[in-house]
Amino acid sequence: MTPSTLRIATRKSALALWQAEHVAAELRAIHPGLTVELVPMSTRGDEILDKPLATIGGKGLFLKELEVAMLEGRAELAVHSLKDVPAELEPGFALPAILPRADAADAFVSNDYADLAALPLGARVGTSSLRRQAQLRAARPDLTLLDLRGNVGTRLSKLDAGHYDAILLACAGLERLGLANRIRSRLSAPDWLPAPGQAAIAIEARSDQPAVLELLAALDDAQTRLAVTAERAMNHALGGSCTVPVGAWCTVTERGLHLRGMVGDVSSGRLLLAEAEAEGDQAETLGRRVADALFAQGADALLKH
Repeated sequence: MTPSTLRIATRKSALALWQAEHVAAELRAIHPGLTVELVPMSTRGDEILDKPLATIGGKGLFLKELEVAMLEGRAELAVHSLKDVPAELEPGFALPAILPRADAADAFVSNDYADLAALPLGARVGTSSLRRQAQLRAARPDLTLLDLRGNVGTRLSKLDAGHYDAILLACAGLERLGLANRIRSRLSAPDWLPAPGQAAIAIEARSDQPAVLELLAALDDAQTRLAVTAERAMNHALGGSCTVPVGAWCTVTERGLHLRGMVGDVSSGRLLLAEAEAEGDQAETLGRRVADALFAQGADALLKH
């Protein structure tokens, strides 16, 4: 039986709430008469802010409490930033919808400098992302890289308080929060690679609730799903998590899919890059091919750091 109400489990951060509200509005628009409610909750990833994610269990910490809420029947779905969703879901869960991707670039944010090249020698740059750190180290070995955790507002406040000369954030997050004016310059593909799935919103639900899955599938964007499937397949083949610096960018063209992947080393700034093309129905195979090409260059040594 088709449910008349859907409850969305969501983190309490401003960005997570924006994304959940966006999904709720899309669901109400496409299913008139459907009641959609938000169930905000706190996750361990939100609560532990004094340690890098890589050392406390990775991005899956943002999902666990939301999945428990679905298992216990307190919510029918959860909304995530896809880049925070592990390459392999917990058993019993599915991603019935991935929404159209926003701007996947990283944002260079600074009150004093226009872009990365303008930073003075030894400037302090804040980011906890190992992927961003590796690419920063490759571009500017002289920079002082500092950890930066917390929600978008907290990170901007730390920049404004003078703790950093610049910080890196996701363009999509800033734009969704009405903070696009804070973007001084964009760090974008093909020269700078985003996280696999960056800027895409994913909807997670229990795989044993077909009526719910059918309602949610109406929001799925086929082109975005193809691209992120290739990126996530590459990440999975590499054993990727937030404990390794991995970047990926897949574009969908009339000829098929083109995937560019990167594995980096934070300490040396060494970047391994590979790319390949495939037919549109070969997204997972393409991801594995690019991962194999990176392994052939010695990625396993970097991934073991």
